[in-house]
Amino acid sequence: MKLLIAYASTEGQTRKIARFCADRLADAGHFVELMRVEDAEGLALSRFDAAILAGSVHIGKYQEALVDFARASAKELAAMPTLFLSVSLAAAGTDAEDWKGLEDCVAAFRAATGWAPGRVAHVAGAFRFTQYDFFRAWAMRWIAAQKGQEVHHHEDREYTDWPVLARLVDEWAGQAVEAG
Repeated sequence: MKLLIAYASTEGQTRKIARFCADRLADAGHFVELMRVEDAEGLALSRFDAAILAGSVHIGKYQEALVDFARASAKELAAMPTLFLSVSLAAAGTDAEDWKGLEDCVAAFRAATGWAPGRVAHVAGAFRFTQYDFFRAWAMRWIAAQKGQEVHHHEDREYTDWPVLARLVDEWAGQAVEAG
């Protein structure tokens, strides 16, 4: 199966997640093209049997480049099996209000793009303190404290559950093969 994995990443965790998916699917024998959505303008999606789009939630929104790509490609994406990986720190928790907020973000994304992903998965992201400026680091420490997390400004903390992500991607790819 020929797969496209297109992603938008602000601090690098979504890129890492997309790379993990690409490697896993390639190891399973699929042809995978991995690219940033900023580099996908004019890409002929008809070359692919299925697609994964990945982006991260920041202040309740996904990256503008991801929204633009999904909007421009909505018709082609609707014609194939798709998986949307929504990466956020909120996905690491169990707070019902946070999960409602994530569902609201996906609903706003669907409304803005006109694309309804075949499947949506929320994937826990990471604190990237080594990449934050002073103000962002302060804000992220405050957010972590509100959730009972103690974090240190000189160390990154990753929440992505790699075995769960591996099972999700394997299951989705199996369903995509059956659909094709």
